[in-house]
Amino acid sequence: MADPQFPARRPASAFLQNLRDHAPSSTQLIGLATLVIAGGVLLLLTGLTLAAAVLGVVFFGPLILISSPVWIPVAALLFVAVAGILSLVGLAVAAVAVVLWLYKYFRGFHPPGSDRVDYARSRFADTAGHVKDYAREYGGYLHRKVARDAAPSA
Repeated sequence: MADPQFPARRPASAFLQNLRDHAPSSTQLIGLATLVIAGGVLLLLTGLTLAAAVLGVVFFGPLILISSPVWIPVAALLFVAVAGILSLVGLAVAAVAVVLWLYKYFRGFHPPGSDRVDYARSRFADTAGHVKDYAREYGGYLHRKVARDAAPSA
């Protein structure tokens, strides 16, 4: 009886049969070869890019350092100009969008959000009417009070 800790030795033919059963298919081998080749090419390109960057810094570093008093103000000016142009274009696009929305709204085409504007307008009108009524009532009260205080015998 064989010990469970030490399985019986299998012959070499069983090992080879097991290896054949678990061998990758030709599609899997082609996929693996493609993966290895693509990885190698990308690794090579990464190395070339890094080498070019290091050589560029070594060769052009002194030139960049010597000419930096010129490049820093130019870069700052360029940054301010680009930021100004982009903000101007953004504001122009926003203004055109607002004018287009207002045109559609006043022509009665009901652009998105017009229901909220109508609701706000009705709320403003209602509130203004209430304030007007309150002012009329309170103003009359105040007018009568001033008249009574001015002429107490009346």
